[in-house]
Amino acid sequence: MDASARLWIRPFPPIDPDTPEVILAVDHASADPAERMVCALLGRGHEGREGVFHLLADDLSARYLRTGDRLAVTLLAPRHVVAADVADRTDGLRDHLDALPRDPLDPGRVVLLHRETVTDFVPGAEGDERQPVLLLDHVGGSTGPAELADLFENGEASVAVVPATEHPTP
Repeated sequence: MDASARLWIRPFPPIDPDTPEVILAVDHASADPAERMVCALLGRGHEGREGVFHLLADDLSARYLRTGDRLAVTLLAPRHVVAADVADRTDGLRDHLDALPRDPLDPGRVVLLHRETVTDFVPGAEGDERQPVLLLDHVGGSTGPAELADLFENGEASVAVVPATEHPTP
């Protein structure tokens, strides 16, 4: 499945059946090392309600960018945070860290994932912060949002709430 296809704008009933959310699926068994790095960072989350973890922007953050009819979501993390979380792993993730692109707005951060979709949805805002991004983490397989909701309900997936900002306009 195309990674960009793993970005949805829709309500996520286990969280709120009436509010559209920006949802990204991340797979612990992904062939993409950067996606597995995102999953490694999820261990930094602080548990809210059962199965829902909240991350600090200093650990993992999202950035929105609208271009015409497209909404892009980029996941970013400080290089030193990623390095600390993958240092002792035996799956070779550390070997991929240096190849990650630097964030053009903050060279201390790396770009982990970038996904886009065609939508007229505009994430809500409160001050400088945008509506958070929901990361649905699971293991293996290409899964859609309904199946992910079922996995979450069965305790086979968790949700990470990632703080988001908007890409500044030039």
